[in-house]
Amino acid sequence: MKNKIVLGVIGADCHAVGNKVLDHAFTEAGFEVVNVGVLSSQEDFINAAIETNASAILVSSLYGHGEIDCRGLREKCEEAGLKDIILYAGGNLVVGKQNWEEVEKRFLDMGFDRVYGPGTSPDEGINDLKKDLNLE
Repeated sequence: MKNKIVLGVIGADCHAVGNKVLDHAFTEAGFEVVNVGVLSSQEDFINAAIETNASAILVSSLYGHGEIDCRGLREKCEEAGLKDIILYAGGNLVVGKQNWEEVEKRFLDMGFDRVYGPGTSPDEGINDLKKDLNLE
């Protein structure tokens, strides 16, 4: 079963609690979680995915700068040979109150497969990932 995922908090964000909650939830759901922790660069996620042959990268951000921190990640993944890796982003990804459909579209346009807003249950991401990895 291809169920190895890389999880972490991107950029200058040190919100560790949500990261631990996601780690626990995805582990309990049967995924092998490689957690790069907080304050992680795009390269940290990519290197961990290459080293562990992960099938997905899950990026979270709570401090509002996720859009800036995530820009170019899909291209860097492709340059590193991770053309088929699944990319998810979630959390408080932008500064201020913005229309969620617009935020989601910007992330999808950046090459993310799925995008989750603040307060999304980990179960939603787990169910989507099982679908996206054909594990159901």
